[in-house]
Amino acid sequence: MKRLLLIFLIASCVSEICAQETAVTGTLVDAASLTPVAGAVITTDNIVIETTSGSDGWFNFSSELLPEGELILVVSKSGFEIQRIPVTLKAGEVKDLDLIYMQPDLENQQMLIGNISLPESDLNKEESGFDNIAGLLQSSRDVFLNAAAYDFSQSFFRPRGLGSEYGSLMINGVEMNKLYNGRPQWANWGGLNDVQRNQIFYMGSAPAQEGFGGIAGTTNIIMRASQYSPGGRISVSAANRSYTGRLMGTYNSGELSGGWYYSVSASRRFAEEAYIDGTLYDANSFFAALEKKLNGRHSLNFAAFYTPNIRGKSSPNTEEVIKLKGYSYNSYWGHQDGEIRNSRLREVKEPVLMLNHFWQPSQRLEINTNLVWQFGEVANTRIDYGGTRLAVLNSQETYLGGGSNPDPAYYQKLPSYFLRLSETPNYEAAYLAQEYFVENGQLDWGALYAANLNGSGNSVYALAEDRTDDTQIQANSILRFLLKENISLNAVFNYRHLKSENFGEIRDLLGGSGFLDIDLFAEAQDGIPVNEIAQSDLQNLNHIAGEGDRYKYNYELFADKADAFAQAQFKYTNFDFYAGLQVGYSTYFRNGLFQNGFYPANSLGKSETLEFTDFGVKAGLTYKLNGRHFLSANMAFVSEAPDLASVFVNSRQNNTTVKGLESEQIRSMDISYNFRSNRIKLRISGYFNEISDATEISYYYADGLSGLGSNNTSAFVQQVLTDVATRNLGLEMGAEIKLTSTISLKAATAIGEYLYSNDPNLYLTSTGFEGPVNYGKAYLRNYHVGNGPERVGQLGFEYRDPKFWWFGASVNYFSHGFADINPLTRTANFGLDWDGLPYQDYDEDIARQLLSQEQFEEYILVNAVGGKSWRLKQNYLGFFVSLNNVLDKVFRSGGFEQPRNANYQKLKEDRERDKPLFGNKYWYGYGTTYFVNMYFRF
Repeated sequence: MKRLLLIFLIASCVSEICAQETAVTGTLVDAASLTPVAGAVITTDNIVIETTSGSDGWFNFSSELLPEGELILVVSKSGFEIQRIPVTLKAGEVKDLDLIYMQPDLENQQMLIGNISLPESDLNKEESGFDNIAGLLQSSRDVFLNAAAYDFSQSFFRPRGLGSEYGSLMINGVEMNKLYNGRPQWANWGGLNDVQRNQIFYMGSAPAQEGFGGIAGTTNIIMRASQYSPGGRISVSAANRSYTGRLMGTYNSGELSGGWYYSVSASRRFAEEAYIDGTLYDANSFFAALEKKLNGRHSLNFAAFYTPNIRGKSSPNTEEVIKLKGYSYNSYWGHQDGEIRNSRLREVKEPVLMLNHFWQPSQRLEINTNLVWQFGEVANTRIDYGGTRLAVLNSQETYLGGGSNPDPAYYQKLPSYFLRLSETPNYEAAYLAQEYFVENGQLDWGALYAANLNGSGNSVYALAEDRTDDTQIQANSILRFLLKENISLNAVFNYRHLKSENFGEIRDLLGGSGFLDIDLFAEAQDGIPVNEIAQSDLQNLNHIAGEGDRYKYNYELFADKADAFAQAQFKYTNFDFYAGLQVGYSTYFRNGLFQNGFYPANSLGKSETLEFTDFGVKAGLTYKLNGRHFLSANMAFVSEAPDLASVFVNSRQNNTTVKGLESEQIRSMDISYNFRSNRIKLRISGYFNEISDATEISYYYADGLSGLGSNNTSAFVQQVLTDVATRNLGLEMGAEIKLTSTISLKAATAIGEYLYSNDPNLYLTSTGFEGPVNYGKAYLRNYHVGNGPERVGQLGFEYRDPKFWWFGASVNYFSHGFADINPLTRTANFGLDWDGLPYQDYDEDIARQLLSQEQFEEYILVNAVGGKSWRLKQNYLGFFVSLNNVLDKVFRSGGFEQPRNANYQKLKEDRERDKPLFGNKYWYGYGTTYFVNMYFRF
């Protein structure tokens, strides 16, 4: 009996030893503070699984799939250098690496908090989606995407030609893209760089854990109190870019008694005048997070951030204006009482409150539930010069007054205007206009006040603002389930509700007592008196608006969006693959609060409710030739509801929706080759993205319209472009070679082609004519989409000294940038006179030349970065310097065709002038700029 018992015990022990998994364990600590590093990812160059370090820094990397023999353990976390640790394993061995010291990645930390500076054109073209690309990419360690974020972004470059509306920006797993235009608004959390270092970036349509994502990539910023390394940081910065100074302070508690954590951060950025003339910057940022670990399975995190900011806009300019006033000229500002005052400010004040619950019922299951409340206002100011007064003449009410356009660069104030008549040019007036513009050329605030005081008391000019007050509630739940060591499932359920108030408001009457709220340019129609048609609100006739009053337009937009997403990922020794599916349902409607005089029956009250049901599928495969060579492919097909900005033709005045509105159809594919070794990182990717059934709405004044039923050919119009299709394809490459332990070479390039791939339909609406007027196809096929340079390249190097100083420089090449085209001139209207008949003198060769798309000149920019840090016991003191465009190269970062001249005769006449009145307008990039940051980490 004893012998049998002994045999049983021995067999049990042998069985247990044989069944024991091979494992590597260790504890990650910050090399500076010796505090635990939580949330680091541990994997190898060729393993099929990964794990993360816990709040105490400990990890257990175990699996029956771990190979016997030598392997390289890779430990990575944003804000720290990647650790590559050689390990030799035996079958069934548990190898304890004890403490692993994580060195702060001082270069990337400093670049993250200071080197991204958006050009002024990004601010002025927020509707075009150039403003957030760098922010979406800055979390990536990919060589090419780092170049795109830090070096290429200063020149309008967008990877793969995609705007930020095709990417997804998340905070704690909650999507922050706006329902109005589909784009994340980085200003809502700008200035909080210290607490945004924990980021995960999923490239293209690669599988994200938090949702379906977007074809331009997915970024998740983790802003949990427990995920920050304990300690603090204070920094002071000086620059000559978007702002001139910045102060920032952050403190993270680490784990306190009772399982509590907290984190606080605040910053201030400011400039009385930034790089572009008259562009002020005034921004404050506040962040607080409090987390409680209820027990080993539940944790509750509350985060709140508020980043009120004001920025002065800058004007795009024609070549005539630039030659007279220089590349940094801005017509939007002027002096008032000796101080700079910009008439076009953008203000963002939208607090975000977020509650996150993290539940881990078992080692294989995690459920993250989130609730977010975002509210506040976005305002864009402008000068309204349509003010007038009401008088009684010949027993009839008549509107008198109205100011001229106060913009000092308005075309009727420039020399070219007085030379426009080739037979009778007025050289004297042109000379006087030039002299005045060169000597003055800024907004005359004093003249605006004087004009208001000389009237009847009502303001002719007023500073108005276009306001959007949004209230959004969002809830989602993210489920992650590890079915097996190599099979994982995740699902996301998300719901968003938006109420958006939109209105015009009088901010400053500029010395007057009120502003008459009517349309000065209204004309009587079909026997209806002009007094009725001109009213902004028939419920409040001849309303005299005071400061703080709503005027011109007042309406609400409502949106509800729900979607569900499920994804499965499979990982094996030689290949991984995934598949995901998403379904969504969206509803929109408008509620008019003013009864507009032009649209009395279609402006007040609720519009029809628009409903969209959408779906998306994506899949991908990675084949591992060995531990260094990888081939991967991703594909996605997505049906996406149009955003709110593309639903209503003229939401400020009526409930009319776009005719034949459909969901966008998005098709995406990419194939990549990756090579990774201790010395070389290389990625080469080819991509193809096609977007169809898109809608674009724009607003402008056009001259040269046909088919209006009269010889009137001019009107302020709403242009609706439907069934728009674009095709983006190209190659991108990024490579880094470590020549020595301290010197690295890097290279990046992108060769793309971003084209319209069909001829969409175009129609116009306006209060100036009965409509809509359909001009049929706009022949845009094979024109380039103006999405920044299509070809870029970079060569650079970096030196990182063991004594904590580093330096790098890069040479960056840009080419194949194109001006945005005007679709109206590519329709049948271009060749027709006002009566709808073709021009007799129409010359196809001249027309082809007139309609050719402008390509910008190629250019090269040289950038340099460097820094030094000192370790003071467990603290760090350091500085960082960034120099962009060292050689002070002048370059066009963007531009567009002015849409004023809508037909062949008008455009030909203007182009034949020595100084066209309505030539293309441009934005120019910054010259030499610097950013200097001093910090103390404790």
